Amino acid sequence: MGDDSEWMKLPIDQKCEHKVWKARLNGYEEALKLFKRIEDEKSPEWGKYLGLLKKFVTDSNAVAQLKGLEAALAYIENAHVAGKTSGEVVSGVVSKVFNQPKARAKELGSDICLMYMEIERAEVVQDELIKGLDNKNPKIVVTCIETLRKALSEFGSKIITLKPVVKVLPKQFESREKAVRDEAKLLAVEIYKWIRDALRPPLQGINSVQLKELEEEWVKLPTAAPKQSRFLRSQQALKAKFEQQQAAGGDEADGDKDDEPAPQVDPYELLEAVEILSKLPKDFYDKIEAKKWQERKEALEAVETLAKNPKLENGDFGDLVRALRKVIGKDANVMLVTLAAKCVAGLAAGLRKKFGTYAGHVVPTILEKFKEKKPQVVQALQEAIDAIFLTTTLQNISEDVLGVMDNKNPSIKQQASLFLARSFRHCTQATLPKSMLKAFCPAFLKQVNDSAPEVRDAAYEALGTAMKVVGEKAVNPFLADLDKLKLDKIKESADKVELPGKKGGGVGAEKKAPAAKAAPPAVAPARSSGPPKKAPAAKLGGPPKKGKPASAPSAKGKKCPETKEFVETELSIEVCEERSAAVLPASCMQLLDSANWKERLASMEEFQKAVEQMDKSEMPCQALVRMLAKKPGWKETNFQVMQMKLHIVGLIAQKGSFSKTSAFVVLDGLVDKIGDVKCGGKAKEGLTATAEACSLPWTAEQVVSMVFAQKNPKNQAETLNWLANAMKEFGFAGINVKGFINNVKTALGATNPAVRTAAITLLGVMYLYMGAPLRMFFEDEKPALLKQIDDEFEKMQGQSPPTAFRGARKGGAEEDGEEADEQEEDGGGAPDVMDLLPRTDISDKITQDMVDKVGDKNWKIRKEGLDEVAAVISEAKFIQPSIGELPMALKGRLNDSNKILVQQTLTILQQIAVAMGPALKQHVKNLGMPIITVLGDGKTNVRAAAMTTLQAWVEQTGMKDWLEGEDLSEELKRENPFLRQEVLGWLAEKLPAMRTVPSDLMLCVPYLYSCLEDRNGDVRKKAQDALPIFMMHLGYEKMLKATGKLKPASKEPVSALLEKARAVMPAKLAPPPGKAGAAKSVSGGAPATLYVGVSFILAVTCSFVSCSDNVSVLSCKPPHFSPLSRCQGVLGKKAPVTKATVKDEEDRSGVIFILVPNGKEQRIKEEKGLKVLKWNFNTPRDEYVDQLKTQMSTCFARWLQDELFHASDFQRQVKAIGVMGERMEEELEGTVSCLDLILKWFTLRFFETNSTVLMKVLEYLKLLFPTLSRENYHLNEYEASSFIPYLILKVGESKDVVRKDVRAILTMLCKVYPASKVFPFLMDGTKSKNSKQRAECLEELGCLIENYGMNVCQPTPAKSMKEIAVHIGDRDNSVRNAALNTVLAVYNVCGDQVYKLIGNLSEKEMSMLEERVKRSAKKTPAAAPPPARQAAERERPQREHPSNPNATFMRKPAQQPQEDVPNKLNQARAQNAVREHSHPSIPKEFQLDLDMIENDHTRVSELPDLVQHKLDELLEPIMMPEPKIRSVSPHFDDLHNSTASTINFVISQVASGDINTSIQALAQIDEVLRQEDKAEAMSGHIDQFLIATFMQLRLIYNTHMADDRLDKKDIFKLYSCIIGNMLSLFSMESLAREASMGVLKDLMHGLITLMLDARVEDIEDGQQLIRSVNLLVVRVLEKSDQTNILSALLVLLQDSLTTSSGSPMFSELVMKCLWRMIRFLPETINSINLDRILLDVHNFMKVFPKEKLKQLKSDVPHRTLKTLLHTLCKLTGAKILDHMSMIENKNDSELEAHLRRVVKHSGNFSGMKSDRGTEKGQDDRMSKAKVSDILSEIFKKIGSKENTKEGLTELYEYKQKYSDADLEPFLRNTSQFFQSYVERGLRVIESEREGKGRIQPSSTVIPQHGLDSGSVPLNGEEMKPAVYYERLKILRQRQGLENNSRGDSGPMRPITSLLSKPSVASSTDMLQSKLSQLKESRESHFQQEQSHSHSPTRCSSPSANLDDLKKRLERIKSNRQ
Repeated sequence: MGDDSEWMKLPIDQKCEHKVWKARLNGYEEALKLFKRIEDEKSPEWGKYLGLLKKFVTDSNAVAQLKGLEAALAYIENAHVAGKTSGEVVSGVVSKVFNQPKARAKELGSDICLMYMEIERAEVVQDELIKGLDNKNPKIVVTCIETLRKALSEFGSKIITLKPVVKVLPKQFESREKAVRDEAKLLAVEIYKWIRDALRPPLQGINSVQLKELEEEWVKLPTAAPKQSRFLRSQQALKAKFEQQQAAGGDEADGDKDDEPAPQVDPYELLEAVEILSKLPKDFYDKIEAKKWQERKEALEAVETLAKNPKLENGDFGDLVRALRKVIGKDANVMLVTLAAKCVAGLAAGLRKKFGTYAGHVVPTILEKFKEKKPQVVQALQEAIDAIFLTTTLQNISEDVLGVMDNKNPSIKQQASLFLARSFRHCTQATLPKSMLKAFCPAFLKQVNDSAPEVRDAAYEALGTAMKVVGEKAVNPFLADLDKLKLDKIKESADKVELPGKKGGGVGAEKKAPAAKAAPPAVAPARSSGPPKKAPAAKLGGPPKKGKPASAPSAKGKKCPETKEFVETELSIEVCEERSAAVLPASCMQLLDSANWKERLASMEEFQKAVEQMDKSEMPCQALVRMLAKKPGWKETNFQVMQMKLHIVGLIAQKGSFSKTSAFVVLDGLVDKIGDVKCGGKAKEGLTATAEACSLPWTAEQVVSMVFAQKNPKNQAETLNWLANAMKEFGFAGINVKGFINNVKTALGATNPAVRTAAITLLGVMYLYMGAPLRMFFEDEKPALLKQIDDEFEKMQGQSPPTAFRGARKGGAEEDGEEADEQEEDGGGAPDVMDLLPRTDISDKITQDMVDKVGDKNWKIRKEGLDEVAAVISEAKFIQPSIGELPMALKGRLNDSNKILVQQTLTILQQIAVAMGPALKQHVKNLGMPIITVLGDGKTNVRAAAMTTLQAWVEQTGMKDWLEGEDLSEELKRENPFLRQEVLGWLAEKLPAMRTVPSDLMLCVPYLYSCLEDRNGDVRKKAQDALPIFMMHLGYEKMLKATGKLKPASKEPVSALLEKARAVMPAKLAPPPGKAGAAKSVSGGAPATLYVGVSFILAVTCSFVSCSDNVSVLSCKPPHFSPLSRCQGVLGKKAPVTKATVKDEEDRSGVIFILVPNGKEQRIKEEKGLKVLKWNFNTPRDEYVDQLKTQMSTCFARWLQDELFHASDFQRQVKAIGVMGERMEEELEGTVSCLDLILKWFTLRFFETNSTVLMKVLEYLKLLFPTLSRENYHLNEYEASSFIPYLILKVGESKDVVRKDVRAILTMLCKVYPASKVFPFLMDGTKSKNSKQRAECLEELGCLIENYGMNVCQPTPAKSMKEIAVHIGDRDNSVRNAALNTVLAVYNVCGDQVYKLIGNLSEKEMSMLEERVKRSAKKTPAAAPPPARQAAERERPQREHPSNPNATFMRKPAQQPQEDVPNKLNQARAQNAVREHSHPSIPKEFQLDLDMIENDHTRVSELPDLVQHKLDELLEPIMMPEPKIRSVSPHFDDLHNSTASTINFVISQVASGDINTSIQALAQIDEVLRQEDKAEAMSGHIDQFLIATFMQLRLIYNTHMADDRLDKKDIFKLYSCIIGNMLSLFSMESLAREASMGVLKDLMHGLITLMLDARVEDIEDGQQLIRSVNLLVVRVLEKSDQTNILSALLVLLQDSLTTSSGSPMFSELVMKCLWRMIRFLPETINSINLDRILLDVHNFMKVFPKEKLKQLKSDVPHRTLKTLLHTLCKLTGAKILDHMSMIENKNDSELEAHLRRVVKHSGNFSGMKSDRGTEKGQDDRMSKAKVSDILSEIFKKIGSKENTKEGLTELYEYKQKYSDADLEPFLRNTSQFFQSYVERGLRVIESEREGKGRIQPSSTVIPQHGLDSGSVPLNGEEMKPAVYYERLKILRQRQGLENNSRGDSGPMRPITSLLSKPSVASSTDMLQSKLSQLKESRESHFQQEQSHSHSPTRCSSPSANLDDLKKRLERIKSNRQ
């Protein structure tokens, strides 16, 4: 029991997997209770048991397993997540439960399987059960079969897929176990219940006894179809209905049939396909051509045997079909014809839809062969053609059948009609549309009147069948001319027709079917309202109404040419007179032909009155018009009478039932008078009335043919004018363009200009309705005429046709709905223009010889054949669909080994598409599908051509035919990545535009799934994109079900992708909004084809976008659709609108760059490891492009990538770059992560010739680099090397504007990539063959040297200069000049040393160089540019960054000005482009006029004037923008709860370019620092804070102080805040010690620079500020980590001495700090890391060896270093030598030698001092007191401001007098600086007295308060000469006056010293780590010191006396003000 108590305490789920079976049993029992208790199916509790469920059913203990099965069943029934376990659990049930002896266990196992089926996992369960049938244990097999039977019995054949079950069933009948066979028999009986005879063919192979038993069982089964009795969770509504019926006792059982028709199972589907092509006899093709008929018979019999297989596997049957066709068509032996026909029938039946490809070849031959009389031949041919019909569509073969309908041979006509009659039976209303009836009915009507009775009967049968299928209403309009007898025969035939699967009921039954299927979605709503409206229409009565329904077929209320409103026979003149006399006054009749015109006029007036009063039913129209035509009739000479006559004609036509017979009477007269000046108007009115009565199409055709039979040009012109107007009034519907297009052509060629003008006007009106295709009719006209036509069309462009207002009179409102119906079916009331074009039959031109040529072995002959084909098609322009043998021949060329021929074939296919028009549909299967195969070609250009061809075909055929059948899925089955990519991309583009798709699309789904797991990334991507589109049509459920057939490993990922796709699935296109609306829109007459594309896209996607063509579209946005970015709404431009797929548009709103963690690093790694191609080429090959596409596919939005790589439309690329530019700011992180790919894509564009794209690329780059620079991003080597060389190629571009942009970009590039690394790339560029490139690269090199000094010259200045100097001898003048300018730039930097660097030049080259140097010396007053100005140039990039970093980028930086001014200025200009970002769009007038400044040397201190302008404008662009913190929420704490992130954010604001923002941030930090408890929060952020602070100091120094617009008080306030914060920080030692060396170095640099800034003194309280800085520096020295600060000062000293342009004061202040540190060394020595300090000293001594140090103007640095080392030795002794561990090669180090010397003497060191002191003490003992007084007096004087010189003189004299006087006691307490100052002062006096001249004042440093050295201020404010000189120098630089000539400057420092500067870890290095925390760094350059180090050496010139300096300073100040 002890054990029990242990597991009893465990939770249920742990019990269930316990090793003790009792524990498990108990667990299962409790789990069962729990499962029944949990009510929420989505409770998290279910998740715990998800992994345990399989263990429940496979428990090894039988007792526990039983309980486990019960628990598992309860779980599956109640848990929402149970479906996930179906596979593993059912597999467990099959293997471990079905073999149990206990019946209860098996029963539960079976129940579990059925329960899984109920929760929608039927496929998985079925698969597992079928796998179980292969188990060796018969018990398992029996139970699996039994479970399958139960499942089928309960769920029915809709849920259980029978095909796989039937496939394995025969095998079970062969089992040795009787139990298995018996169970199989029961299953077969159950299956038979559901699919009846479809089960027979698959079971034909089983034992005959078993089959007989089965037959007996099957007979016993009830005939009623079985019903589903158990329902899936998703079928709950059905379940309720079923239960209701059960309750009602089955009364309503019949009702279910309508809703849920039992699915008809096609036996074909259950069969296995047989491959027969390989089984054909090897000599078949030889035998079939043999002369002996017996051999041919043998060959055919072999085929017949193979063709008897009920299901054949697809393959290329082209050759076989051709051979059989030849036998049928040409073989004289009728027996062989019969045999061949049977073979064809067998193939068609076995291949089904796959045979459709060949149908077009065989049908014409069979139809022709119907001339045979022998019944067995005819029967075989009938069977063949019937089998073929089932494989294709009526539309595809209609042309062939129509072609034989008027054949001379009656047998052919009869059989063609009978074939159509049989075919119609297989059609529905949808598949037999009105357009087909329209084509066939006229042919049948001819046959109805045929002399041969059998032909007539066949026609009756065909018409009767059509009537039965589509209803009388649809057929009647075409039968209007038939007499009653013939109509009755047709109806009789209709009644006899039995349609397959229809139990009588004719049209009524027909009506229901489409409604149930919702077949054409557009038709359904109107259908429902059809029947009730039909009755009233029929009851209207009277002969005139008889044909009324016929007015519908065209647009609303228009009549078609074939229909007659009212049919009338021609009456004799006597009858007419009799009828007229009955309604007209007698006097009127008498005077009609009077000789007196007045009497005739009076007669007409009476006639008119009578007509006006007549009732419509009484009016004998024909009689009346014949009276009007009586002599003189239309020859009436009096115009008044004639006018009346014509008016009356109009009245009669309007009021009466005016037939075409009547119209024929008057038309002649109307046409004759239409050109008459007086009567023309009335004649036109009469024509309009006639047109209204008899339809415009008919009237127009009659009138035009009549008028062109005359020769009267006036009549012709006016007729055409009337017609143009009538078209606008009536609309274009039904007009037979063919009928009068030739007459219009005649008119265009007329000599009379009025006729030509009228014809062109008419064409303009027609263009409104027909669009661009109309022009095709007139391609052959003369160019001048064609231009006139084009001009007319252009006028009409964009106009929409006016709304028709005539012609609807007779239509009757009650028919609106029906009309709309028919319109939908027919594609609208307007004609399809393509149908109107006159087409040529080219089949006779496609000769056998041409076809043989196309298939020849020699490629040249093949090409010749293709050329001939192309010529035939070009010549014909528009062709009929019959093109003979051509399809097969062209198909063969699509897989030609010669790719040029493949492309030529594709071009021919495009030609065919345009030439054949919509009739192309019949060639989709045999010629369209092979185009898709070409999409798998390896060559990009071939694939592109194939895609263009495919699109051209689809434009003509629509998509439906491509999706029908298995052809498309067969293509996707090919494992070709290119083909799959292209096809899926094409489907994703086309499918969204379809309302419905054929069910065959489902066949593509398995291959779509395999594409989702394809090895190729592009295929996977395309498949993922296509997934939602497939789902939109097929539905999620169906697609999820299809995953059941996948392997388990594939299933999970595919299901997950389906879930994702479900979320983004676009909404399916809705059916058109409403019938009436549709009818109206088209009744305007525009061809529907022109609207189709636009209408549905607009209906779905547009959300009031303003289009590129200024067409705005109404807003309508269903779910999942985002607005179209661009919408073309121009008529006729269908394709562009449909192309913009919904998916793309949805994508476009998302991010364009996808952040892939470490994506870039991975790409770098791959390229380094040579796993991918290195981006290095002379011209990019396809593999580079493909590689880039692959890399981009993971991190670029799909639509963006598609646009960037768009093959044909560069505008798409331009737009894509535009989007990237717009999103740069918001997706900066993404841009940086994909930067390498973006730059690589740009390099590809550099190799293209399209300048639009190139300019856009450069524009983007001009935005990109400043942005990267602002964000402190630096290009890595990988990015630079794959981009810069290609950018440099473009610097040699012929276009000036491109070169300038590239130069500007190169300048910006140096801010994100070191100039020294750009230099080698430019050097490579100078080796180019392009002289422009060489010249520009040399110019750029000059700029780099000028701006960055000689350090940029890599690998060494000498090597670089030698290479540059080579170009001085270049052939090209511009290159020579550029080379000279570059060498000159070097000369300006390092003087005559340039001659050494460039090596030997020829005399000529040397003379050129010297000449250039001389010229440059003349140009400027001093040859060398002032170093200060150079420094300013170098600092400019920093200064000229936006003063507010939040300033918006300009999208297009202004292009840079001309390059013809000297390079310095170019540099300034180049910066201008950057400067413009700070203030969006500064007008040109407000930019500095640099030319003027440079050329005007006279105005010394005035700032350049601005051009006078409206100054109000100045305020807007130049005002500082409102302080914003780049879209970061001010409530930062809401976003980031952690203190750290808040501190990061506040610190980032410290560096803000906006003063107020910075002050607020500092105040917040100060608040934290002042409270000790909170101050600790700053720990870890100190470096970050200090970086932000010195960046702000730099910003103030460089930007704010120079900005006169800013209030200096604000700047002072900002300074105060910074210093206050720093003091608070450095008063806390714990925080202060966190500051690192690099940061301290930069901080000290900033503080010392501030102390030396003369501008600070001008601010009020500036002195106070400087004192505070003094105090702060002392605090920093005391509180910081002593190692770090000492190290920082050493590095800072080294930098300041290296930088020649730095102020000497700076170095001295740094040394003061060092002396102070040395003084505190005894206290701090223990906390100092000596190793690091010695390393820094070592580095210092490397840069400044002892000799070099002594050469410096001042010896203080040397002494400082010595003192430091001596002090360290004194404090540590010999141990100091152990602290040199960090120094490499210490033996070579000067430091070690020095330390050893010091240590050696250190033994005597202290002794010597004391000895010396003692000696001196003895000498002066007697006068010690006196001496002490004198010296203290002297030192007081030296220390005071006023008497310092006097004190030094007295001290000098005292020393002269008492040479051995001891000054040590007085100097001991002073600082080292004071001591050195005293020594130097004494030396100066000594040299003065000896007359040796003066030492430069700048080398003297005068500390204040010498005696009170404890608080020596660090600012040398009292050192007058130095201070004033420095200030003066700064001011002179600012005003451009500092122009020291090279002659004045001291000796040059050797150039090598500039190059050997050791790397120093400054804060710049640390920034990389800190920047991630600093949200925004506001400064772009941290390398101020480095940039300084590149400038050339300068020596300050000796100053004049102090007073002069003061005066000059005052003068400059006053000028400034």
